[in-house]
Amino acid sequence: MVSDSRFILERISQGCVTLSDDEFVIDRLVKYFGNGRIRWHVEFRGHRIELTTGQLKKQPTFRRKMLEQTGVLPPQRAGTNYRRWALDLRKNAVELPWRDRPVDSGFAIDRLASHGDGRWTVEYQGKTIKFTTTKLRRQVSFRKRMLAKAKVLPPELTPAAYRKWMDWLIQNATEAAPQAGDALMTEKSWLDDLPELAGWQNETVPEETG
Repeated sequence: MVSDSRFILERISQGCVTLSDDEFVIDRLVKYFGNGRIRWHVEFRGHRIELTTGQLKKQPTFRRKMLEQTGVLPPQRAGTNYRRWALDLRKNAVELPWRDRPVDSGFAIDRLASHGDGRWTVEYQGKTIKFTTTKLRRQVSFRKRMLAKAKVLPPELTPAAYRKWMDWLIQNATEAAPQAGDALMTEKSWLDDLPELAGWQNETVPEETG
């Protein structure tokens, strides 16, 4: 793999935009903590770049990440100057819980499919996540499940905005094509995936008419 420094030199030779000290001013740095980990989000000109502490401390890695995701290159600072700058940045970071960290505002699912009987699947970047109607309509449950199954946390919307968005998704959902395994997909198989749902065991599965 190309080193950070080599990558940066190659991009400079290709004419990428290199900023000076006066031009490079980040909007803010947010420290997300909890879950046994820390992540930093550098907000810069509408971009949000996620970094680990190690990536933020290493100037070549920091410059590479900024270049890859924003198309501009921060100024090269002397080693001690960069360490002091990065330390001041971390000291003045806004601290928020890990669970509140945002994702890109452009979050969008690929497809919502209805399987009938209040069962749904959300398709997102190659992953298929199962939902019940209740979990789909509750924003907290939706975000928690997307984070657990797809490793992405959808942005938090106002309750009214979330309801409007979800209503639109449900109205435009596609019917899942019947598959050979559907006949074997009993209520219990869905419960295995949603162990926290209580009461389903007592419901009867509608018998299929021939």
